[in-house]
Amino acid sequence: QPKEKRNEKKPLLLVVSAVLCRVFRRVFRVRWGENSCAGPSLTLFASVYRVQGGRMWDSSVFLSTLTPKFYVALTGTSSLISGLILIFEWWYFRKYGTSFIEQVSINHISPWISGSDNGADSPATTTAATGGGGGGGGGGGGGSSGTTQSMPECKVWRNPLNLFRGAEYQRFYWATQKEPLTFYDMNLSAQDHQTFFTCEGDAGKAEYEIMQTAWRERNPVVRIKAAKSALELNPDCAPAYILLAEEEATTIVEAEKILRTALKVAEGNYKRSQTFQHQGAVAEGIHRRDTNVLIYIKRRLAMCARKLGKLKEAVKMFRDLTKEIPPIMNVLNIHENLLEALLEMQAYADCQAVLAKYDDISLPKSATICYTAALLKARVVAEKFSPDVASKRGLTPAEMSAVEAIHRAVEFNPHVPKYLLEMKQLILPPEHILKRGDSEALAYAFFHLGHWKNVEGALNLLHCTWEGTFRMLPYPLERGHLFYPYPTCTECADRELLPAFHEVSVYPKKELPFFILFTAGLCSITALLALLTHQYPESMGIFASTTLSWFSLPFHFVKERIEAIWPCNLLQQLSRI
Repeated sequence: QPKEKRNEKKPLLLVVSAVLCRVFRRVFRVRWGENSCAGPSLTLFASVYRVQGGRMWDSSVFLSTLTPKFYVALTGTSSLISGLILIFEWWYFRKYGTSFIEQVSINHISPWISGSDNGADSPATTTAATGGGGGGGGGGGGGSSGTTQSMPECKVWRNPLNLFRGAEYQRFYWATQKEPLTFYDMNLSAQDHQTFFTCEGDAGKAEYEIMQTAWRERNPVVRIKAAKSALELNPDCAPAYILLAEEEATTIVEAEKILRTALKVAEGNYKRSQTFQHQGAVAEGIHRRDTNVLIYIKRRLAMCARKLGKLKEAVKMFRDLTKEIPPIMNVLNIHENLLEALLEMQAYADCQAVLAKYDDISLPKSATICYTAALLKARVVAEKFSPDVASKRGLTPAEMSAVEAIHRAVEFNPHVPKYLLEMKQLILPPEHILKRGDSEALAYAFFHLGHWKNVEGALNLLHCTWEGTFRMLPYPLERGHLFYPYPTCTECADRELLPAFHEVSVYPKKELPFFILFTAGLCSITALLALLTHQYPESMGIFASTTLSWFSLPFHFVKERIEAIWPCNLLQQLSRI
């Protein structure tokens, strides 16, 4: 008998367990100890198999041992796991704006099933989908080229109409105790100032080295103190005057006074460096720096004149600056300052002439250019426009042109109408903006809302027509109409540029995918039914049978009607034929 037992074939599962134990010991050099669970697990598994007498996977034995509580627990566990997946999916969607499961299915599972590898194409597609913010999109035909041409990445631009920190931003802080600027925005300004107002020739000059440090300093008191110490060392340090005008002056009048002093100093420095600009790279860099300082001071003086109501003087200075500006200062977009001043003067013909020069297909667009063009066209028809009359007789060519201009502007920046129509609260604009983003919309509406109100009926026309743009753009992130597809990077960049107390406008509105809603409903209903079945099994059984009988009533009714219409022996008669 022992001999027979020795010759008895060992179950396959025990053999597999023994082999796995040896593999773990030899390959991974594992010693089964107190801190290891692999060996005891396999041993326990084999022991259970031996106790069960090889009947572990017998389905009849397995199912007979299960109780209703097991099924309830199984349902609850599956609902819990589904709920965790749902929470992760919701978090991923809120952070990245897309479904994680959908992305995995499209980018990984579908190519694997179809046998094609599109992984090499996905980076280019992603780049094309997220670009377009910097250049503002091209002109007509941008929608068709958005998927084939590489678009520029989201680029942050300096706000052409940025306010004075001391005379405007600081006064807002004193009144509300809210910081109007973010550190990210101020850090970008510090980088701009270092680019414009420093050069290699500043090495060894104490006053300019102090100013290099002052631009990077976060504390405004320390910056102002550094500027004053630089002026003590050299009264001809023009960048120090700029810093004092920007941050120490508490009114526009004080800022203008300091800037006029800075203008005299900057003109003297410019003339001196102009004489030696051809004597080497260092001298040329100094002259370029002095040119930037002079143009920046003139621009800020023109903005002071605009704020103080001296419109003709401001327009003249802006016109002169657009003619003499060097390439590095093109980021200031002085033509937008000129457009705003001309609109304040209600010189609409001059505005049209400026737009004819800058609203070109090859030049970067902006909200100022697009919405000013729409305002000028709306001005022609807005006063007599009536939506009821237009719906009956149709739009005239002039009205159609105005509506198309509004649609073009809304496609470029869809956030602006909510501010112009005062559906959303305005705040002080940041020092930097993202084209086509909420920051640009704020900057435009803050300065141009009054111009739209000056044109009678313009806001009414905008109110009646702006939402029609979205019917032409069912998928704005994938395909545009007149511009590139709307960039997906605007929301993140705007959150960095705008203060925390402002609710950033998001376009397009992120709607929860159907998969998330379906999963949420399914998990909730399943978990609720499992809980009710566990607590009230008899009542739930009656409820289930009643529900099934209700659902079966229409089928029984249809069956009875069919039997009443058709004769009982219809099939027999058909078989005879």
